Amino acid sequence: MNDVLAIITARGGSKGVPRKNLRLLGGLPLITWTVRTALEAACVTRVVVSTDDDEIAQTARDAGAEVPFMRPTYLASDTATSVDVMAHALDEMPGFERAVLLQPTSPLRTAADLEAGAALWKEAPSAGGCVSVCEAAESPWLMFGTDTSHQLKRLLPEPATGLRRQVLPKALVLNGAFYFVDVQRFRAERRLIFDDSLGFEMPVERSRDIDTLDDFEAVERLLAALGGSAPTTSV
Repeated sequence: MNDVLAIITARGGSKGVPRKNLRLLGGLPLITWTVRTALEAACVTRVVVSTDDDEIAQTARDAGAEVPFMRPTYLASDTATSVDVMAHALDEMPGFERAVLLQPTSPLRTAADLEAGAALWKEAPSAGGCVSVCEAAESPWLMFGTDTSHQLKRLLPEPATGLRRQVLPKALVLNGAFYFVDVQRFRAERRLIFDDSLGFEMPVERSRDIDTLDDFEAVERLLAALGGSAPTTSV
């Protein structure tokens, strides 16, 4: 599976961390981490960046990505969805049967993660795609809601094995690092995750998603402890 278009989404506006995609992380602009990873991945044929921002566009080009089009303003707002942005990019870059959406906010994913996700999908080519996941920090079997009288209600039935953490079923969550999709399915269903999508589990330490300044500083500390490289094993 070596005909994949990598689409990196990077708008100029960011409320949580201003100019987040250009902020330096380990001495490199945040977006550069994702561009370099995509370029290193053997499964990726072309790497394009969808942005509305000239400075981000130039930074992406300097890192080796293509910026063959600029994202229209209506797709650079807080209300624009990743599906809308990806659909626009695919319209601008026709001819690919497979694509992968990459967000700069997941700088610790590696080329090996992308290649392993693509390899997993290759084993089940009829699936609509493959997305990255990691183990959930909290078990959903230990979560509750309340009814109108404030009585606790379990969100999930108690499993037959009991509620000891050691025997609870493993729970996985999306980590946002990558979304491989069959382009035809994506166009038809307008979704990044299909009912038959595969899940590739990444280690929690490489699943850090940067949304706030605290997230950014936590990843900076992790990189500093590791000498500037993404972790390859548990830390």
